[in-house]
Amino acid sequence: MSKLVVLKLDGDLEQQGFRITLEIGQEGQYPDIATSGALPPNPELAAQLAQWQTHYHRLSAPYRALKPRQIRYDGSLHPIEACLQSAKTLEKHLRLWLQSNSFREIDNQLRQALVQEERIRILLRTDDQQLHQLPWHVWDVVEQYPKAEVALGAPKFRRPLTQLTRSASTTSGVRILAILGDRSNINVEADQQMLTELPGANLTFLVEPARRVLHDHLCEQPWDILFFAGHSETTEDGEGWIKLNPDVSLTIEELKYGVNRAIAHGLQFAIFNSCDGLGLAHALEELQLPQMIVMRQPIPDPVAQDFLKYFLKAFAGGEPFYLAEREARERLQSLEDQFPCASWLPVIYQHPAAIPMTWQQLCRNDPEEEQSKLQTPNSKSKTPLSTSLQRQLGLVCLSSVTVTALIMGLRWFGWLQPWELQSYDRLLRQRPAELPDSRILLVGADERDLQQYGFPVPDAVLAQVIEKLGHYRPAAIGIDIYRDRPVLPGHESFVAELQSNPNVIPVCTWGTDKTQAIAPPPDSPVEQIGFADLELDAADAVVRRHVLSRSPNPISPLSPCTTPYSFSLQLVFNYLDRQIPAIPPTLTAEQDWQFDTTIIKRLTPRTGGYQNLDARGNQILINYRATAEIAQQISITALLQDQIDPSWIRDRVVLVGVTAASVQDDQSTPYGRMRGLHIHAHIVSQLLDTILGDYSKGDASHRPLIQAMPQWADALWVLGWTLVGGVLVWHLRVHPTGIPILLSLTIGFGVAVGVLYGSCWFALVQGLWLPLIPTVLALGITGGVMLVLTPGSVVQ
Repeated sequence: MSKLVVLKLDGDLEQQGFRITLEIGQEGQYPDIATSGALPPNPELAAQLAQWQTHYHRLSAPYRALKPRQIRYDGSLHPIEACLQSAKTLEKHLRLWLQSNSFREIDNQLRQALVQEERIRILLRTDDQQLHQLPWHVWDVVEQYPKAEVALGAPKFRRPLTQLTRSASTTSGVRILAILGDRSNINVEADQQMLTELPGANLTFLVEPARRVLHDHLCEQPWDILFFAGHSETTEDGEGWIKLNPDVSLTIEELKYGVNRAIAHGLQFAIFNSCDGLGLAHALEELQLPQMIVMRQPIPDPVAQDFLKYFLKAFAGGEPFYLAEREARERLQSLEDQFPCASWLPVIYQHPAAIPMTWQQLCRNDPEEEQSKLQTPNSKSKTPLSTSLQRQLGLVCLSSVTVTALIMGLRWFGWLQPWELQSYDRLLRQRPAELPDSRILLVGADERDLQQYGFPVPDAVLAQVIEKLGHYRPAAIGIDIYRDRPVLPGHESFVAELQSNPNVIPVCTWGTDKTQAIAPPPDSPVEQIGFADLELDAADAVVRRHVLSRSPNPISPLSPCTTPYSFSLQLVFNYLDRQIPAIPPTLTAEQDWQFDTTIIKRLTPRTGGYQNLDARGNQILINYRATAEIAQQISITALLQDQIDPSWIRDRVVLVGVTAASVQDDQSTPYGRMRGLHIHAHIVSQLLDTILGDYSKGDASHRPLIQAMPQWADALWVLGWTLVGGVLVWHLRVHPTGIPILLSLTIGFGVAVGVLYGSCWFALVQGLWLPLIPTVLALGITGGVMLVLTPGSVVQ
């Protein structure tokens, strides 16, 4: 799957700044995340952009511009050096702007939602022309995600009325109309040669055509790609021009009806390998063309040739449109000693409703229909039909049992565990969205709080926070801030608040050894302390499990953290004490926690995809709530200045911690990077949902703990699906359907894997972790074995 990130920016760069809305979702689906933010006005950034453009325009090169370039040189620096220095300054100002506090929420949402391995399309929808000219590829969100690329799009759009003529065409291959315009002082023949070497391309070249000839070709034939190489420019009023031949220049408006007809007949891409194409892009954008690539500034002829070479090789080689453009753009950096900022020039313009097609989809090479070969029985065979059927079904069973034993053996030794954990994370992220938990409130020290009170937050401030919260009668107050030594002033007040409020839970840390242990606050009541350790899986350091309680600390009898209860469990204890009637905790004979009739079963060394798990202590899988914000959150300043509603606190579990981005306290989770404070809130929410029900949904439905079946039950599950794969292949080989066997098998196994994936997803929503990766492997291997062993012809 690939992600689509849409940022809609409304405003201007120099005076108003921008209001921003962010949407993140899977490609072709409704967004999973939506939020808003802002970027402040930045006239200095606009000035730096203008200064860089001035330096860039002073460079001398064989440009594909419409008019001869006037070279200006002020003698202070070599033009290349001046351009490079100006580019670095512009990059710095852009990065600083994107680190603005008003943009931080959007930045955090992006980092939590995006995954390194996913393909990511980032679409900036704005009509501000200065934003179109900024080098967005230097944004660290693009740089840090190797499969991400930025495109520009319009804030308003309509769907083009596209006729379905692609499949009706008898022409095979990708249909490309290549316009080679005026070639004065440039080498467009190089572009022509590269296009002719494309595999699967059906090319029509128009060399320095007349306007009428171009219009006729646009109207009379369907095209997939429109390509232009030659001279072009964008005038000061934003209008784009191309030069068809030495005597004729024209705008997109003058080709409007022909281009509209081409789009209606299925035109997908336009590539303008020519200078200063923003004006061309804006005109084609108004005509609702799905995708295009243009150059932001005048482009030197060698740069244009290299970009086309790299892009066509990647795109025709199977790379998606966005990643092919990114690869070609990045490879232009090798030319920047001669042609500064060459990698800044290409940019994608994207229709917001269109999904880019691949080269293979454009080729539309449908499989040839072949007549099925009838299998005639062998007249010399002496084996009765029933005996043959029994033998073949026995072969299916034997293959299924053998493959199941092999796969479960690989699983037993932990060789499949990394894949299983990754698939588990993906299934978690695909669960339906949920509302925040209304029983929890987060009080986070943000950047403003740290600027006002300092870091670490003084004991006096924490004492005020506890005192203020106590006025509103919360069920429990968790202080997720380490305070193993006093932070003056106000230590005596802080200790007094801890000792006088039994529902306040401070934290300590067991650590992996005595040197890493962190003590609780001095003189704090022992029965109120909770350990805040988070369990990280050794392979990838992801927090998927949590230890609720453990035996007395085995590190050393002198270890400062001696509490047997976790921070989250202590908070739940306090919350349940406030219920009417109260729900006391007990331990079963198996040492599982029990609350009324609800038993929280601990993990075993072999649970789901975990093999040889260190399951000491009462561990559970964390059933993260599928929401962007786990609970309502306020700042310390808002609390102390009474900028709150008392109902936000009364009878709730309140967690106090540091949320400022400058203080690093985040861990990897199946939902991306998450602060420790928020992870503890997820655990508290999960336990309350399991014991009391999910009242945020307005009913008493219980969000279950995530459990797994015993190993023997997992083996039966895998065996059942291997039988499905074996029977499917046997049936299609012995009883052909009349269509090619490989196509039949592809469809059959595609449906089977889809049903399997859906079953695992649905089961996880209900709290059951089924083995997905072992089952997919077993299904495929059994099918392959039966394909070899079962009589029949592979090609029918």
